[in-house]
Amino acid sequence: MIPVTDAIQIVLNASKRLPPLTVPLHDALGKVLAQDVRAPDPHPPYAASVKDGYAVIAADGPGEYPVVAESRAGDDALGVILSPGTVAYVTTGGPIPEGADAVVQVENTELVNDASDGTKRVRILVQTTQGNDIRPVGVDIEKGAIVLTSGERLGASEIGLLATVGVTMVKVYPLPTVAVLSTGDELVEPTTGHLSRGQIRDSNRAMLLAAAVQLQCKVLDLGIAKDDKECLGRILDKAFASGINILITSGGVSMGDKDFIKPLLEKRGKVHFDKVLIKPGKPFTFAEIDFQSSESKILAFGLPGNPASSLVCFHLFVVPAIRLLAGWTDPHHLRVQARLHQPIKTDSFRPEYHRASVIWTDNDGTGNPGFVAVSTGHQVSSRLLSMKSANALLEFPATGRVVSAGTAVSAIIISDLRNMAFDENHMSSGAAFALPGIKSQKVTTDSSGDAEVRVAILTVSDTVAMGGGPDRSGPRAVSVINSSSEKLGGAKVVATAVVPDNVVKIQNILRRWSDIEQMDLIITLGGTGFTPRDLTPEATKPLIEKETPGLLYVMMQESLKVTPFAMLSRSAAGIRGSTLIINMPGNPNAVAECMGALLPALKHGLKQIRGDKKEKHPRHVPHVDAVPADVWEQSYRLSTADDVSCSCCN
Repeated sequence: MIPVTDAIQIVLNASKRLPPLTVPLHDALGKVLAQDVRAPDPHPPYAASVKDGYAVIAADGPGEYPVVAESRAGDDALGVILSPGTVAYVTTGGPIPEGADAVVQVENTELVNDASDGTKRVRILVQTTQGNDIRPVGVDIEKGAIVLTSGERLGASEIGLLATVGVTMVKVYPLPTVAVLSTGDELVEPTTGHLSRGQIRDSNRAMLLAAAVQLQCKVLDLGIAKDDKECLGRILDKAFASGINILITSGGVSMGDKDFIKPLLEKRGKVHFDKVLIKPGKPFTFAEIDFQSSESKILAFGLPGNPASSLVCFHLFVVPAIRLLAGWTDPHHLRVQARLHQPIKTDSFRPEYHRASVIWTDNDGTGNPGFVAVSTGHQVSSRLLSMKSANALLEFPATGRVVSAGTAVSAIIISDLRNMAFDENHMSSGAAFALPGIKSQKVTTDSSGDAEVRVAILTVSDTVAMGGGPDRSGPRAVSVINSSSEKLGGAKVVATAVVPDNVVKIQNILRRWSDIEQMDLIITLGGTGFTPRDLTPEATKPLIEKETPGLLYVMMQESLKVTPFAMLSRSAAGIRGSTLIINMPGNPNAVAECMGALLPALKHGLKQIRGDKKEKHPRHVPHVDAVPADVWEQSYRLSTADDVSCSCCN
C-alpha cells in the first residue's frame, strides 16, 4: 500500500492538460481560459454621466441657467458644445457634452418655468467641482489592458468581461470525457423491482456519472459488466477506442478470483499502484492506457465496489485529475480547519477520511467565528448514507485514539459549504444540534424543601449559554420572585438554568422541571421576539396542555405602558400537568414589570393548580413513582451531546 499523498501525486504527474479549443462565449462558462484577453478599446469609450442630472461648467457655480441640450444614454452628443452660462440635461450613462466638466445630480437642482422663448431653465443649488459624477474615458478598462489571463476559470463575471471587450469566441481547455463501468455478477439495474437472493441494485454507476456531470464532464455510460474476463476485456477495448480521456470502473479490484480489472489494465497499459493506505478505499487501482487510436494516454481508475469507498476515492483522486486535464492551475481541493462537534475515534492502521458536514458558525467553541464539523454517522464503507449531506472529508492520521470534541482538524471540502445552523434531522445520532461552543446548560438547583411554591427560572440565550456575556435577566427574576414570596404563597426560586436558543434543549429542561421535579411555576426569559433565533414559544407551545391567555394579556397591557414594541412579543403561557409555564421577555426590566402585573392573580392560580396534584397527570406519575430518583437524575442529565426526554411523553 502506498500513502495517499504519494498516490495523488502519481495521478497528477500522469494528468496532462488537454489541447485547447475555441468555443462560443455561451459555451465557455466553467472552463479554463487558454489565452490572455486584452481590451481592444477603452471602457467607457466616452466620458459618461454617473447620475441623472445636468452637465455644467463647474466654475459657473450656483445660479439659474438655460438648458441648451439633452444627452441621454445611447446618444452620441456630437456637435453639442457647452459654453459658460449654459447647462445640458444628462441621464445616467449619457455622454458628457464637450465643454462640460462636471455633473450636478437632479436632487441638487430646481426646474424653473419655461422662458417666454420656450427655453427650459434650471436652478443649480450647489457648488460642484471638476470631474464630479463623470466617468472619464477608460476609467474602468484602459485600451490594451489585460482583462483576463490564461489559466483563469471562467465564471459569470468573467463571461461578462469577455462580452464587455467584444470577445465572442474563446480559447479554452476542454473538459474531459469520462466513461463509467460497474462490474459484478450481483449487480442489477436500479429499475429492477423484485430483487432475487444475492442481487443488489447498482448505485455506483449512477452516482459516479452524476459526480462527473457535476464537474461539467462529458460522460459515457458503459453499463454493468459481469465478472467475466473476456467480456470485460471487450468492453474496455471498446471504451478506449471511443475517444474517452478517463475510465472509471467500480468493483473487481480486490483480491478475489474474479477481480479482473487490474490484470486487464496491466495488459493494456501501465498500472502505477493497486492499493492505497486509506480508509475507506484500500483496494484502488490507477493505470495509464496508451491506446493506439487515442491522441493522449487514457487515465484508468479502478475504484472499490463499496459505494462510500468509491465516492471517497473519486473525490480524492479522480477530481484532481479531471481538473488538471481541464486546465486548472491548482487542482487540489480546498482545505479548512474545523472544530469537531463530537468525539471521533480514529483507525489504528490506516489514515481515515471521515465523512462530515462542515458549517460556518458565529462561535466555533472558542468564542470566535469558525467552521464546525459534524460527522454523518457510521462510516462503514458500504453505507452510502454516510455520504449524504457530507460536504467534507476529515483527515485523521492512524493513531487509534479518540479525537475529542472541539479539536481543530483538517477538512477537505468536496461540495458547497454551509453557513446555517444544523437541523436536528441531519444528526445521525438523533440528538439535536446545539450551537457549537455551547458545551452544556448551566443548571443550579436549591435542594431545600421549605418552599411552599417551587419556582424555576430558565434563561434562553445563545450568548449567555456560550459564555459570551453575563446573565442579567435570571438574577433579576430570582430577586423579584424571592422578594414577592408572601404574595405568591411562599414562593422560592429553587432551580435556575441557562440554555441556548434551541427548541429541543428548551423542551428537555421544561420536561425535566415539570414532569420529574414537579415545579409549581416555570418562568422562561428571552427568545420571544422576531429574530430567527427566537424560538422559546415554539418550544413551549407543544408542551402546554391548557393555555392561559389571560396571563399573556395582562403582561402585554403592562408592557405597553413602557414601550410600544411590546406588541411584538410572541410569548406563550399555560399548564403542563401541575406546573404553570410562562414565557417572559429577556429584558431584565420587563421581568419586574410582568411579575408585578401578574402578582394579584398568580397566587390564586397557583393554589388552584397545586390543588390538582391529588390527580397527577396519568402520563407522568406511574413511571416517576416506579423509578428511583438517582436513575431519573442520570437519565435527564443535560448536555448538548445527549438530548434525553421522558420516553412516554414523546
